[in-house]
Amino acid sequence: MRVRVQLFARLRELAGRDECVCEVPAGSSIADVWRAVSAEHTALVPFGRAVTCALNEDFARMTAPVRDGDAVAFLPPVSGGALVRA
Repeated sequence: MRVRVQLFARLRELAGRDECVCEVPAGSSIADVWRAVSAEHTALVPFGRAVTCALNEDFARMTAPVRDGDAVAFLPPVSGGALVRA
């Protein structure tokens, strides 16, 4: 199956691209897609336990099944921001 993968923020920087196509076997989950992408871009591996994912523009769990033609997005953990005092 072919799945379109989008990488955001730091993940995009580390992979050197914002989008790719990933080939995974039938019956794969988002976690399988992550493993395939991070095997190709090993700098992504440390984010595996903290990454957030979406399936076809809806947040999803890593256990969600993917189908041919799906779009999977991976987002790194977000931190920072500023404390605003009134």
